[in-house]
Amino acid sequence: MKPQVTRPADRWSPLYFLASVGAGGLAVTFFMYLMFWVKHPGQPVPVFEDIQAALATASPLFSATIYLALAGIAVFAAMNLYLLVWNLRRTGAFLRSETGAALAAGQGQTQMTALPLALAMSINGMFILGLVFVPGLWGVVEYLFPLALIAFAAVGVLALRQVGRYVVRVIGHGGFDWKANNSLSQLLPAFALSMVGVGLAAPAAMSTVKATAGVALVLASFFLVIAVIYGAVKLVLGVRSMLEHGVAVEQAPTLLIVVPMVTVLSILLVRLDHALHVHFGGHSTPADMLVFLTRALSVQLGFTLFGLTILSATGYIRRFLTGSETSVGSYALICPGVALSVLMHFWINKGLVAVGLIAKFSTAYWVLSGVAVALQLSMILLLLVLNRRHFLARRAPAQVPAE
Repeated sequence: MKPQVTRPADRWSPLYFLASVGAGGLAVTFFMYLMFWVKHPGQPVPVFEDIQAALATASPLFSATIYLALAGIAVFAAMNLYLLVWNLRRTGAFLRSETGAALAAGQGQTQMTALPLALAMSINGMFILGLVFVPGLWGVVEYLFPLALIAFAAVGVLALRQVGRYVVRVIGHGGFDWKANNSLSQLLPAFALSMVGVGLAAPAAMSTVKATAGVALVLASFFLVIAVIYGAVKLVLGVRSMLEHGVAVEQAPTLLIVVPMVTVLSILLVRLDHALHVHFGGHSTPADMLVFLTRALSVQLGFTLFGLTILSATGYIRRFLTGSETSVGSYALICPGVALSVLMHFWINKGLVAVGLIAKFSTAYWVLSGVAVALQLSMILLLLVLNRRHFLARRAPAQVPAE
């Protein structure tokens, strides 16, 4: 008998959408190089023309860095879209299966919000692709912003409907399993709503049309509030269950989900702050931004230490990352590292540099930026390791026929 060829990804779960989200997040980390290291006068983000101008005068080392950023954006955005399509093609059959029906009837129902989370991330990724690779895009961007608002709003409606069905079932009919709530997996819907909100906030920060910015600001604020309220409730309930029952080992990576939520919500608030400044007479100081970003980063570091401590104590890494066992939940470990890297870039540039604590491109600047880059590289390695473990075929030992 020939050995059976199997791979973990053949046992599909909605959490495989997190592989797409992680790849999209890594594309964003490469965009940070361009965002803060390439001059972009006239608009809040770098575009194709800014990159070409920088390459025309850059040193060989800086040119190599720009090309590296472009390559990183292209590779991981392509991976993001490929994995999104791969997951979407499996969603319908899963929902019609017995496994999907069982998931929809239990607390795992919230895993389906990984779908709108991935969709929102991919829309953000496609916008970045357009900025850096499409000449003249900024000249027509005001026509694209309303389309982006419609796209993100549609994804937001999908997320709200999924959350609504879950809340109606649990609160309307009861049956919430406190013992099975011993992780922070229930925060996934809040993460999805946050990702929708940060996408809606982009036109608020970038549009020169006051009406567009105003609509974006209102919609983004709505999803911000809903995400925070829902997330706060689920955080408290999850900690309560873990204190009573201990953490579910296979779901231990969810203890770090607050980290990417903080980055997404922080960028959302930075974008709204910019919109208020440009269009509505609201003015904050660089010192205000430094304090805000420092507090946000502190929350992330606290949850990172908490999560890594529990991962170590439960032996998660030894079992599911370096051992023979696999868990689709391991993909939840990519977003926290990516989120820390991205928020560090914002903290360094819009916080420390803006108030004059360090000079841009000084030794201190590159040392701190090096930490963000190291986090990025470690998450690239983790994604490659996980993809290898989950998507490459494995041959099961040949079965010996019974005599």
